[in-house]
Amino acid sequence: MFTDKEPFLNERSSFPDVHQMILCDLSDLRVLEQNIKQLQNNGRQIELIVSFLESHVHTAALLSEKFCRSILSTEAIMKMEDKILTRKALQHTSYCPYFTTWEPQESLSACLQRTASRLPLVVKSPTSTGSKDVLKAETQAQWESALTKMRTKFPDQKLLIEEYLDGPQFLVEAVVVEGETHMVAVIEQDIRLFSRFIVMGYDVLTYADMDREFREEIKIAVDEIVEGFEMRNGALHLEMRYVKGAWKLIEANPRISGGAMNRMIEVAKGINLLEETLKFLLGEEPNLTIRQERNTYTQYVTVNQTGILESVSGRNRAARMEGVAEVFLKPRRGQKVRYPESMGHRYAYVIATGDSRAQARENARRAAREIQFHTR
Repeated sequence: MFTDKEPFLNERSSFPDVHQMILCDLSDLRVLEQNIKQLQNNGRQIELIVSFLESHVHTAALLSEKFCRSILSTEAIMKMEDKILTRKALQHTSYCPYFTTWEPQESLSACLQRTASRLPLVVKSPTSTGSKDVLKAETQAQWESALTKMRTKFPDQKLLIEEYLDGPQFLVEAVVVEGETHMVAVIEQDIRLFSRFIVMGYDVLTYADMDREFREEIKIAVDEIVEGFEMRNGALHLEMRYVKGAWKLIEANPRISGGAMNRMIEVAKGINLLEETLKFLLGEEPNLTIRQERNTYTQYVTVNQTGILESVSGRNRAARMEGVAEVFLKPRRGQKVRYPESMGHRYAYVIATGDSRAQARENARRAAREIQFHTR
């Protein structure tokens, strides 16, 4: 494992599956290539280079293309990693909302003048992840404030401006194999507004939860979006909203979702999506057949205030509650925890099942309420 996080080297017990860890600059392609060549010189046979972190998926694909027998659609990955390139790839489809860009040389007043009539709007960095660097505005004053904040933070970067889409949001986890898209899971997201929009709940839909019209429409949308990116091989997830009877793409990401997603799909569908994706990328036949259908809901937990974590209570009680499949805590004692400003500020989750969608949701939320973070 290549990492640029030095503390990881002192936490080897947290990475039992990693046989060797190498500290290096993940943004320097030359350094990465040197380290790979050194491994080869030491007799290592490199079969695949992969990352499941948004900012490194394209880099890993480029390296895999150079050093391995790669089948990944590298160009499509690059477009998905950049939100402006994503919009341009799909700009002639019905799935793309109104968007424009704000160039660094354009003045704030000029940008306000040409965009304010389209409020509500969202401004974001084209490389933002996990709700970071994304601001919404409904009024002229809010819009001026949002643009000012983003330009101050990114003075030399092109920024993406797009219409705010209002409607239920869904996540589609998929794998593209030789141009054929396999939808593995459709998940409805429960979004809460803190200072940013944070996804707090994930409801994995069963086949019975989706009527025929819903299934057909979302399958057509996913297929056409994948075609727009010209992706033939790779894993991806799409965040989509159903707006006034039509599907709109919020964003596309060239990897499986992080956090609890792999475990969530395993509980709900019986598929270890991470394992099957790796098998596929190594040239083996992936088994993406759904083995089971269980109503499954994942509830995330945040903290009410920023501080230093002293203790966590309620984990064992939560784990013993009805329907609970897994309880996960992220931070350790002594670490700083923050009031949520991005998805990275979610510090625990509960995955639960039930006889119905409503029961799975209630089981997860009831157990999650038992988890308390104590800070100073």
